[in-house]
Amino acid sequence: MCNHPETASIVLTCTDLLHTDPLTPEGPLSRFALIKAVLGPIMRLMFRPRVEGVEHIPGDGPVILAGNHLTFIDSMILPLVCDRQVLFIGKDEYVTGKGLKGRLMAWFFTGVGMIPVDRDGANGGVAALMTGRRVLEEGKVFGIYPEGTRSPDGRLYRGRTGIARLTLMTGAPVVPFAMIGTDKLQPGGAGMPRPGRVTVRFGEAMEFSRYEGMDRDRYVLRAVTDSVMTEVMRLSGQEYVDMYATKAKAA
Repeated sequence: MCNHPETASIVLTCTDLLHTDPLTPEGPLSRFALIKAVLGPIMRLMFRPRVEGVEHIPGDGPVILAGNHLTFIDSMILPLVCDRQVLFIGKDEYVTGKGLKGRLMAWFFTGVGMIPVDRDGANGGVAALMTGRRVLEEGKVFGIYPEGTRSPDGRLYRGRTGIARLTLMTGAPVVPFAMIGTDKLQPGGAGMPRPGRVTVRFGEAMEFSRYEGMDRDRYVLRAVTDSVMTEVMRLSGQEYVDMYATKAKAA
């Protein structure tokens, strides 16, 4: 379940923080606890998140959290409102920056659960899919934005079928979620967000065992993806657009 428990304080020097290996198994877990302990109260004060439907998130075992994507801070708020660490794919540029700012960004994002992947490369989609599969087969929580990119105008766009392949390959249930209000606090997804209230709303877990072994059937993949996106739309109240967000951005 997701809530806001008191987390034990962890004391590290600044040198230790900047030189923690973000890719070691121990590093992300200890930094996740530290980030929640230090930044969690600040972010709760700044964004005053209202979290609904936490009872739908399993307390253990593999689960896919699939939701809308309005702005950059979505990926900061989601991990900090959950008990279990949410692992998710992020652009590798977030961890390859130079200087102090670059190292701090790498420390933060890998600490909260981001797994850097070159999604723009020739095999970026396959790498992201296989990474998600590995996370789920290890019994962990994997967060994904089926739209594939941030909404360009606040509407909900067509989901990509990677979410369907993941649930059919692993058997992991899908818990749909909606971020509400984050785009008002960070319009355009850039710059410093302003204080305000956001809502994170989780829906009932969805399972698709009836389609077991059909993870290469494109009609099944589309049907599963659309089912998930319908739930996300219901939770978020967004207008739905039956086209990919990347195409809308390029128009």
